[in-house]
Amino acid sequence: MNIILGGLIVLAGLLLFIGGSMKSNFSIYRYLVARSKILWGGRVYLFHQICGLALMVFGLLIVLGYI
Repeated sequence: MNIILGGLIVLAGLLLFIGGSMKSNFSIYRYLVARSKILWGGRVYLFHQICGLALMVFGLLIVLGYI
């Protein structure tokens, strides 16, 4: 169960990181950008990159069994 949950968290982090890096126009990512722009303004893509990296590390720790 930890492998599945951790893998899904890593995929969500990957979506945020890649979307933030490429300033993607993917429909789900556009919705996330619209919601985040309210608080972060022009730094929304940097915010998504940092959160994506944090989610990937967190998911990896779950997969490896440290959390």
